[in-house]
Amino acid sequence: MREGFVVPDKWKWFTESRYGLFIHWGPYAQWGRGEQVLFREHLNHEEYAEQACAWNPRHFDPELWAYTAKKAGFKYACLTTRHHDGFCLWDSAFTDYSSAKQAAGRDFVKEYTEAFRKAGLRIGLYYSWIDWRLPAYFDGPQKDPEGWEIVRTYLHNQVKELLTNYGQIDHFFFDGVWPRNADDLQSVELLEEMRKLQPNILINNRLGYSNKIDGYRADGGIGAGDSDTLGDFGTPEHAIASEATRLWESCQVTTWRLWSHVIGERWRNTDVLLDMLCECAEKGGKHGGNLLLNVGPTADGQFPPEFVERALEIGRWLDVHGEAIYGTDGGSLTEFITRGRQTMKDNKLYLIIRFWDGRPELRLADLTSRVLDVELLTTGQSLPFEQDGDTLIINGLPREAPTRLFPVIRITCDGKPATNEWGEVRLWEGDPERVAAWARERRGASVYVDGRER
Repeated sequence: MREGFVVPDKWKWFTESRYGLFIHWGPYAQWGRGEQVLFREHLNHEEYAEQACAWNPRHFDPELWAYTAKKAGFKYACLTTRHHDGFCLWDSAFTDYSSAKQAAGRDFVKEYTEAFRKAGLRIGLYYSWIDWRLPAYFDGPQKDPEGWEIVRTYLHNQVKELLTNYGQIDHFFFDGVWPRNADDLQSVELLEEMRKLQPNILINNRLGYSNKIDGYRADGGIGAGDSDTLGDFGTPEHAIASEATRLWESCQVTTWRLWSHVIGERWRNTDVLLDMLCECAEKGGKHGGNLLLNVGPTADGQFPPEFVERALEIGRWLDVHGEAIYGTDGGSLTEFITRGRQTMKDNKLYLIIRFWDGRPELRLADLTSRVLDVELLTTGQSLPFEQDGDTLIINGLPREAPTRLFPVIRITCDGKPATNEWGEVRLWEGDPERVAAWARERRGASVYVDGRER
């Protein structure tokens, strides 16, 4: 995707959604110390595999998962079909190391896709290139060309299998490129095959660097940047970093750090999680700006109650304020950091108030569009306002915040909301002459109180 690129109709669902659910789940949940416990604690491979094969999550109910996700306001989901430990959650024809062929005897990918699709949610699948069990992946084509060819064929076959057997797949999230690159993996060639199987699919950027094919570079990890051109969307991890030239999606945890179920992990507060969603929407514009918020189900297949509590609270907020998030065109129209965030849609500007000060009046500078109506969306209350040039004064705000989370004010303009130079260029940006002129015209040039020379 390049500057001037228009998002095709087949991908507009992504920019309209803004909010997806990431599900990190696998046999590693039995250890309760993160999805990478096998490597990070250098566990015995044989003992790990024995416990993984015995994993049988009897309380996994995909319809309950889908119901919760829908009620929480998510528009799509992405399930880890196979993480770095190599254990597969589907009935793969290419290995017996799977939930279908071991103790559980179930194809969890099939159950997930059917339940979430039935609930009206878009379907995403996560797949890790890396498999800690396979030496040839780390030796690579230079050290073990024969072994590497077997591994690469295995990876390609599994990806194509996932895109063949489970209906329409909307979103595909690769991970774990290191230490290979796009040329080793032949990821560019695989993408062509993936698009033949699923013409409408969105594929992320974790595909490795290519030295052979001009212009194809991708970070293969957690960053985001204009140089990462391979893949349909960027995936900043544990960060919200907008990309101007393609779709992007910030993947974030609901806990402090780890992705799968962890016993004793600390949980982020609901307002922190909601603010991440609002920040993604504010920075998104028409080229993405989604939040992929993670949950790590327990080993027996249940969403942790701490997650459900927070997710449903955000869902209730979205029931009232969702128009300020879903399908918005970004925001940050004017300088508003002292109050909160902004998003826009058509002729409406939404003020998402992070800091409610209890004062009856709110001053919004630098809005040049003529205002037709102002409403406290949280309560439906119409608010009186005055407009003097590019300054809008909103009155009648209640002393008490009308919601525990973020109240939202909807401003309806006579056209697309517009701003002046101060809104377009912020603090620490642009030509400093405008700041000098502002000080000179408003007070003078000296160090004295009145700005006059002595």
